[in-house]
Amino acid sequence: MTPQAPPPAYRRLSVEERRSQLLEAALALFAHRPPEEVSLDDVAEQAGVSRPLVYRYFPGGKQQLYEAALRSAADELRLCFDEPRQGSPLARLARVLDRYLAFVDEHDTGFSALLRGGSVAETSRASAIVDGVRRDAAEHILRHLDADEPGPRLRMTVRMWIAAVEAASLIWLDEEKQPPAEELRDWLVEQFAAVLEVTARRDPQAEVVLRVLSADV
Repeated sequence: MTPQAPPPAYRRLSVEERRSQLLEAALALFAHRPPEEVSLDDVAEQAGVSRPLVYRYFPGGKQQLYEAALRSAADELRLCFDEPRQGSPLARLARVLDRYLAFVDEHDTGFSALLRGGSVAETSRASAIVDGVRRDAAEHILRHLDADEPGPRLRMTVRMWIAAVEAASLIWLDEEKQPPAEELRDWLVEQFAAVLEVTARRDPQAEVVLRVLSADV
């Protein structure tokens, strides 16, 4: 008889590996279901572990797990804005939006629940995590615009546009992801240029930035 191969050796996960496994399981659930519809039992089942094990790593229960998963998602979302300084600023912005819309597409329902608020899992800490991503995104964009010490009008313009991108993303999900992501990306880039043009009528700093962008088109 042919000897059977020995079963694979069991490897005990480190604390960090186990925590990452539980966060990935939670994110997979939050990506497609609102937080209030996800239980610790669901997370345990998704990760293939017991409920007490989830509590061992997250003794604060579902709220602690949700906020930890939110921080993990926020870190992933921040990476969308980490763009090398290659090509024109508008081309860089288009690449950022490609990654951002791919994130929205992947996380779908979880993204909607996160930005719309009103969830039973929402806290001031959760809101601060989301707002931190918005502020980081604005700082990234301002750096790519080469605006030295951006003034309030230019900063406000960028942050207003980021809010518009979030709103468009939510509507895009409501509209069953129509128009196609590529068309939405181009539209949002054009809107950024248009909003900047309006600001440039009142702000010399924005006017200089707009001239640079127009020269790169």
